[in-house]
Amino acid sequence: MRLINPINVLLWGIRRNQRDVINLYSSLSPLMSSTTGSYMLNFGYWSDGIDNPVEAQENLCNIIGKLAELQSAKTLVDVGSGLSSPAIFWKNEYPLLEIYCININHPHLIFANKLKEQFFIQKNLNKNFISDISLFNSTAIKLPFNKQSIDRIVALESAQHFKPFIEFIKDVKYILKKDGIFVIAIPVITNLLSPIQNLVKLGILSFTWASEHYVLNDILEILKYENFKIIEILNIGSLVYTPLSEYYIKNRKNLLKRITSEYGSFLEYILLKSLVKMDKLSKEKIIDYIIIKLRKI
Repeated sequence: MRLINPINVLLWGIRRNQRDVINLYSSLSPLMSSTTGSYMLNFGYWSDGIDNPVEAQENLCNIIGKLAELQSAKTLVDVGSGLSSPAIFWKNEYPLLEIYCININHPHLIFANKLKEQFFIQKNLNKNFISDISLFNSTAIKLPFNKQSIDRIVALESAQHFKPFIEFIKDVKYILKKDGIFVIAIPVITNLLSPIQNLVKLGILSFTWASEHYVLNDILEILKYENFKIIEILNIGSLVYTPLSEYYIKNRKNLLKRITSEYGSFLEYILLKSLVKMDKLSKEKIIDYIIIKLRKI
């Protein structure tokens, strides 16, 4: 059993500083992988009758790739790249693409390097597959690229951790070429709440939603202020939170033994309650999941 102190998990979710986020993902990413059956660390996009997390996660990556117009891009920066599974997916779909994965979590980058090599061997791919996915240990507000040097930038379910958010956007603006495309997929709160309202409305998610609780309008205002042109906004919360929650409840019996044997019954109970709360708040339009396509002007 993985010895994770539940109190630490709650403290990471409450404080949400850089070290806390690293600890949280280092400790719980195996739980996400065990629950979903993949190394993608996103909620997935459960459209078109999709009924399992692997297909939902790949579907989300596919939508992001199309919105970012990766078929015509030469370079892509994936900010907050997790275990780099999305990057591997995009490189497989768009073989000519050169991808730079940015992650502050160094252990994740070590695992990502093994993962891309494993995929390369399994699929018997061209040797450029490995060299065209580069891994960088860096923060999202100090992106290690030259001015106007990148065609596309993606933040797939990661920017909710970046702060100050405006500094991240300024860095994106700096390295993105003119007319370059930026796509961000992010869980949001739909309306501004006071700290007390936030605690009451979000309930358990106030502690387990281990990210900044950004308000949609605030994000849009920052993007407009930094002269990004909003091309498209997709509100997909109903095809993220509810089907994910329903999948877990439906398959809980099969997942329960696997999760509790690794993490104990308390963390599994917290996971269940968090998913149910996400579903409820999504239906009440208090939280949403947004994909925004932007162009630098």
